[in-house]
Amino acid sequence: MAGGLCLAFSFQKFSIAALAWLGPGLILLSGIGTRGWDSFRLGYAAGLAQFMVSLYWLLLIPFPAGAISGWLALSAYLAIYPGIWVWLSSLIFPQFIDPELSTQERLSKFCGVSWSRRALWLVGVAMTWVSLEMVMARLLTGFPWNLAGVSQLPVLPLVQISSFTGVYGVSFVVVYGSCALMTAGIFLGRFPAQRFLWMREVILALLLVAIVAAYGMRKILNFRKPEQTVKLALVQPSIPQVMIWNEKESTNRFNQLIDLSEKALAEKPKVLIWPEAAVPNMLRHNPETAGELVRLVRDHGVWAIVGTDDAEPKSQDERENRNWIFYNSSFAISPRGELAGDYKKRQLVMFGEYVPLVQYFPFMKFLTPIGDVGFTPGTKAVPFHLSDLDIRTSVMICFEDIFPHLAREYVTEDTDFLLNLTNNGWFGESAAQWQHAMNGAFRAIELGVPFVRCANNGLTCWIDSLGVIHNERFADGSPDIYKAGYKIVEVPVLAEGKHELTFYSKNGDLFGYGCVAFSALFLLTALFRKRA
Repeated sequence: MAGGLCLAFSFQKFSIAALAWLGPGLILLSGIGTRGWDSFRLGYAAGLAQFMVSLYWLLLIPFPAGAISGWLALSAYLAIYPGIWVWLSSLIFPQFIDPELSTQERLSKFCGVSWSRRALWLVGVAMTWVSLEMVMARLLTGFPWNLAGVSQLPVLPLVQISSFTGVYGVSFVVVYGSCALMTAGIFLGRFPAQRFLWMREVILALLLVAIVAAYGMRKILNFRKPEQTVKLALVQPSIPQVMIWNEKESTNRFNQLIDLSEKALAEKPKVLIWPEAAVPNMLRHNPETAGELVRLVRDHGVWAIVGTDDAEPKSQDERENRNWIFYNSSFAISPRGELAGDYKKRQLVMFGEYVPLVQYFPFMKFLTPIGDVGFTPGTKAVPFHLSDLDIRTSVMICFEDIFPHLAREYVTEDTDFLLNLTNNGWFGESAAQWQHAMNGAFRAIELGVPFVRCANNGLTCWIDSLGVIHNERFADGSPDIYKAGYKIVEVPVLAEGKHELTFYSKNGDLFGYGCVAFSALFLLTALFRKRA
């Protein structure tokens, strides 16, 4: 369990990045010489410790039955991955170690394997970890939250490799390094006087880290900020989730938004941005709300991008009887008050925006505040072209920005910046807001464009293409990321033409799929050897 706790504490709010270099190795150490269920059980226990600690903020959802159920269920599910990892790692080890042996005897057997075969095994172990992260990002709609590489965001030179490999490359380096340290620790404990023995266990890992860090430093030193910027007003209303559900508070919520926006617009930004679900009524179906927002943008001559729910009839025949489908949407509104863009969220939150299989298991609607009525997912990325500013941005809503393979679809050669509208008010004042921002920051590095975040409460800011977070403080200088307020930010945009797409943006998860292929090869070789 110690390894799982090390990983949990490597993320925000603890953010002790060095602990991630201990976690996987400690988890693997516990499973050396075990087989089958025993190895899975040890990895599962570590994973359960990791996710129950790092996802504690799920308990703060203002719906106790759903909060506890969600926390336990999600932690129990995600813990399966480290369990499988330890099991597969023991399976592909080049020599059978009898689990009936004592710990010292098992370690002696481990040290008896040749250095080259152990080194190859460590590569296989790290690739297997990455392969499981790839599955985690996709299976059952996916939840790639707090992948191992995300813990290293504070170490800027190390994470720049993401522009080639995605965050999975950083995960590989961390896990490979951690497991190499584990083997070095075994040799140091058994042969403390023979320095060469333990040093050779980490030499390849140190070389890999040096190469990756050297590339990162070169990229950082050659980084040049674009000369042209656009001034954005990011409004953070910090509306409690219980107020969002209370229709009687709609007027107060909207008045607060307008008041904060008027103060922000006094500083003459070009674009006004509101977070996910900020508009209390459906903008396209509430003339009074729409009229007030149109007045605001016309009076100040600004563009607006806002988060709001939306609805459409299932067909023209259904328009009158209100048999409609609902979306979590965002709209772009021109300075003339015209609707210039409409994006519908594609990756929905299970139990937060829809209830799976509710038609077969009706009791599940009581585990969530949305009941049996949920949203319908959108079908495509929609770029917003702010024509008179000649700026193009794409909006991602809520946790869509934690999916590397999804975010690629939102950035083209003429995208000026990526925009995330989110509502982390579900989780009070917790680590969720920080963790979300850290996960999303990798999209800026991977795709090579600035990444702007506008949150209901949390880390409203912008992140440059190196992963550096800017404008953490509010206009009044407050460092409290959970309060209501606004931020005026100057975000770099393309001066002319197009920018060069990163390798990851053009080619996607080649590295990740390569790890999947080689992991399968390692596994097949191990199974063939066992059969022989």
